[in-house]
Amino acid sequence: MGRVVVLWIALLSASRVVAQLPPQLARERADYAAWLATSPVSPLAAIAQQPIGDGIELGPSDADIPLGGVPRHRLTQRGGAVTLDGPTGRRAVPRGVRVRVGAYTLVVDGPAGRAVLTVFGSPRPHAHPEFYRYQQSLAFSGPLAPPQRPGRVRVLGLDGIEVEAAEAGSVLVPIQGDRVRLRVLRLPTTGGEESELEIFFRDATNAHGSYPAGRFVTIVPLGGGNYRLDFNRARNPFCAYSTAYPCPAPWRGNTIAAPVPAGERYTGGTVPASAVPAEVP
Repeated sequence: MGRVVVLWIALLSASRVVAQLPPQLARERADYAAWLATSPVSPLAAIAQQPIGDGIELGPSDADIPLGGVPRHRLTQRGGAVTLDGPTGRRAVPRGVRVRVGAYTLVVDGPAGRAVLTVFGSPRPHAHPEFYRYQQSLAFSGPLAPPQRPGRVRVLGLDGIEVEAAEAGSVLVPIQGDRVRLRVLRLPTTGGEESELEIFFRDATNAHGSYPAGRFVTIVPLGGGNYRLDFNRARNPFCAYSTAYPCPAPWRGNTIAAPVPAGERYTGGTVPASAVPAEVP
């Protein structure tokens, strides 16, 4: 039997393509702006991110990550366990759990044996995040086609942490007259207990209104085998807010030739093309 290709449909009102911002999305954006400005683990508070490897020293000026006012500490990993040694002794550092050291917050995440430390200080002042005008024509619904090559791949998530992502399939959406197939990966969330269906994509707005390296958008189950893809909910990777984070590499096949003027904008400095990672296989 031949393969059935189903094109996703735009969730349009009969009267207009550009619509008023839905109240739920307005709340989401307000909550996100508040989280960026105040959370102790906001990307605006990130100071450093580094793989733990054979161990990381924190504190004095000669440490791997100097932290003012912090005596010498050392993080080590053995298998899946990470421990922190300091003047007061040793303690376990569970993944995704905030640990205070002096005026700083430490968070460890990443796969077993490849743990990554992110260090946070106080959130830096930053302009309110900006978004494109709401485009109802860039919200779609439809089925998730099975992956052509099932398996797993290592990619960087929104927060710059390497994860083992599963090939979830693809979606086929109409954008400015073209049928665009986008690859969907299932990414574990912080702590690895849950997962989300994500699309990391690039489009013609990159470096011309949106972040040069690309943006993430989550697809949400609607029931009955259908999902929602709303580009108005596209967001920047954390490297847009702090140089502490590495930028994710574009996913194979997820480049859209047309502009997608929806979701989070980028008004910071231009990232040189040489700084954008090569495409993930």
